[in-house]
Amino acid sequence: MRVCIPLVCHMALLFVRPLSLHAGELDVRWLGEVQKSPQREVSFDVGFMEPLLMRKSGGEVHNLDEWHERRRELIEAWDDFLGPSPQTPEGTATQLLKSESVGGVIRDLIRYECEPNLFVEAYLLQPAHVTEGTLLPGIVALHHTAQDTIDEIAGVSGPDSRKLGLKLAQRGFVVICPRCFLWQDAPSLTAAVDRYRARHPESLGMRKMLFDARRAVDILEAQPHVDRTRIGAVGHSLGAKEVLYLAAFDERIKAAVASEGGMALKSTNWDAPWYLGPQIHEASFGRNHHELVALIAPRAFLVLGGETGPGAADGDRSWPLIGAALPVYRLFSDSPRLGLLNHGQGHTIPDDIYERLAEWLETYLSQKAVAALKLDGIQVDTK
Repeated sequence: MRVCIPLVCHMALLFVRPLSLHAGELDVRWLGEVQKSPQREVSFDVGFMEPLLMRKSGGEVHNLDEWHERRRELIEAWDDFLGPSPQTPEGTATQLLKSESVGGVIRDLIRYECEPNLFVEAYLLQPAHVTEGTLLPGIVALHHTAQDTIDEIAGVSGPDSRKLGLKLAQRGFVVICPRCFLWQDAPSLTAAVDRYRARHPESLGMRKMLFDARRAVDILEAQPHVDRTRIGAVGHSLGAKEVLYLAAFDERIKAAVASEGGMALKSTNWDAPWYLGPQIHEASFGRNHHELVALIAPRAFLVLGGETGPGAADGDRSWPLIGAALPVYRLFSDSPRLGLLNHGQGHTIPDDIYERLAEWLETYLSQKAVAALKLDGIQVDTK
């Protein structure tokens, strides 16, 4: 019989560090900088991009009501492509496997049911000193490709630049770092995909990643110190790919940062079987990721790129997708919360860029910013 042990609620009478939203500001001061097109013409072939503000019927989109209709078309198209989603288990019970204190943070290793009778491990991190009744913003932090999987992003091992979960918890967030299904009791990445497809033959690997990320949101928002209205997401490389899909298909994500995931379908290995597969190269496939960026509107979304540094997957080449989605964002607001920050230092997150990443999340997950966010009745309901 499986025993589910409730997570220990770590409380004290000290105050958690407040988030650093500048008084009276709803936007980061550098928002305009990340909305400028590259000075040089982008030569990278991002592939076909269907017009966002043109409905299947042929009519142009001029307002939010018409965008809602167009948005439903895009969701249906992507849902059909990704395939059916696994069944969501009932409840959000967790088992506490290990707990430790590090750098002012309580880091718990937990286990929970992801698919029915299938379990996943994750780290849950939160400030050690939180007053009773305090609600903090939550973050789903999705790890990059690494044999250490969740250990690096949770700060157990690895270089400081990869400890996103730990560092954000030290800034006042409650953070969950779930293990990607590719490393859940499988001898190889392809074996993990084969096992998933054996259970769900009509479903793609990216559907599984999206499902797992959404399940992590379920677990996160059930925590006693998490403000369910202020949930964000962050990821680097593989994790950034998952962040893009999570933000597009889960309205609970109010702000997100995707670092070096490769926005364009031709930019990285999106054709791998654990992502979208080789069918994205077929002539009949008419999708691209500018559509997912548009689905995120009007919620805050920042892409970090390192082009032309070593191993870069995002940068100037990503601008056509961001630029295509900006008119959709402007249907909601004259101050679209969308941008591309190309630091030019390769496939990494330099220290100064991490500060921008954290400021983006602190700003757009502040109580004031979330209260001002108007979703205008948009609802996302995936299979």
